[in-house]
Amino acid sequence: MNTTTPDDWTYVLDDTALLEGQMLAVYPLGLNIVLARSDGVVYAVSGKCAHLGCSLFMGKLDGFTIICPCHDWRFDIRTGRFLDAPELGLIPYPTRSETGKVFVNLN
Repeated sequence: MNTTTPDDWTYVLDDTALLEGQMLAVYPLGLNIVLARSDGVVYAVSGKCAHLGCSLFMGKLDGFTIICPCHDWRFDIRTGRFLDAPELGLIPYPTRSETGKVFVNLN
């Protein structure tokens, strides 16, 4: 059962602004979020590393993995999970594309 409402979705950027294999930092409602496009899908996770708060946007995207620029911590962009200790991780946010725009659900 889908419990989201239209008000739950926040516009973050035009779909064409995020190319395949790229990441962008966005700040909807003041939240630091990293968007990444991999295999044609846009994913969104919290933008600071769970280790020391380094900006993940400055890191590297390798397939479905964001690599933190500070200490090489690796996170799955699909789930937010830290690959070396799955009990740690980032907050994943649902995304959707509609009429050429990307939206993130912040709830």
